[in-house]
Amino acid sequence: MKKTILSLSIMAISFSALGQDMSNGADNFYTSDLVNVQAVTFENIYQMNVAGNLFIPEGLDPNETHPAIIVGHPMGAVKEQSANLYATKMAEQGFITLSIDLPYWGESEGQVRNAVSPDMYAEAFSAAVDYLGTNVSVDRDRIGVLGICGSGSFVISAAKIDPRMKAIATVSMYDMGAANRNALNHSQTMEQRREILEQAAEQRYIEFTGGETAYTGGTVHELNEDTHPIQREFFDFYRTSRGEYTPDGSSPETTTHPTLTSNVKFMNFYPFEDIEIISPRPMLFITGDEAHSIEFSENAYELAGEPKELYVVPGAGHVDLYDRVDLIPFDKLNMFFDQNL
Repeated sequence: MKKTILSLSIMAISFSALGQDMSNGADNFYTSDLVNVQAVTFENIYQMNVAGNLFIPEGLDPNETHPAIIVGHPMGAVKEQSANLYATKMAEQGFITLSIDLPYWGESEGQVRNAVSPDMYAEAFSAAVDYLGTNVSVDRDRIGVLGICGSGSFVISAAKIDPRMKAIATVSMYDMGAANRNALNHSQTMEQRREILEQAAEQRYIEFTGGETAYTGGTVHELNEDTHPIQREFFDFYRTSRGEYTPDGSSPETTTHPTLTSNVKFMNFYPFEDIEIISPRPMLFITGDEAHSIEFSENAYELAGEPKELYVVPGAGHVDLYDRVDLIPFDKLNMFFDQNL
């Protein structure tokens, strides 16, 4: 096996809980006695296995069919980070829910690991509809999708071409295309974008001829006085016991980091183009008023057709809505899916 390297400098690996912020009910690894959980796998149309967790509410009538919700994790994360929490909470409200690992991440298939493929990510949600829609307990005409962070843009991409997704919600959404082309607040210049493309293109030669895999982006592994506030926000979730999770067969050194050569695929990803085709299926965009990512939810809301709603959570930042159960508006999500599924 080839040794992996990071394209960013890592001086040390630290998962210390120092500085860990467990306020506002942070509870990423929440479980519930009211919900039964089953590990499942199913194939996408490319015959790759997608891994997920199926959440069934206790006492569900087996003689009836029920609405279901598919939940996607943040970009660079796995289903055990945020997605399982949302799936559990929504199952407590009576929905059958399914959290999934995107291809190339977690327990889902795909080589190389941590690869970026927006089309494959969107396909995973359609494959999840295939799986749920053939489950005897699920009403195939009442399936919704919920995408957190990067998965918000992936569920939109999927819903544009898959009308079986009857209600679409996003939380702390990142438009992964715009984020990579322009960076936050359009702070990246065209010349900087070209430099990234040149770096990735040259790296392809290295890996094609047997060199080490390079990684990019993701969350830093240590904090210092120069660490950006946004990286500190992610560090508190991904690099402390609050939300840190390393899947079997992976390494703490590479969690959250996509491969450099594949990450440029996001430059060609335009999830909000033609978003109006989703109408008249309803869309709900949830973001925090302090979220550094709020621009993406606002942009999607502006472009989307009716019916649509932008719901802004007071006092919430981007990562806050990953796991802070006292801030996450589960009642709003429950109402949205209850009314539209």
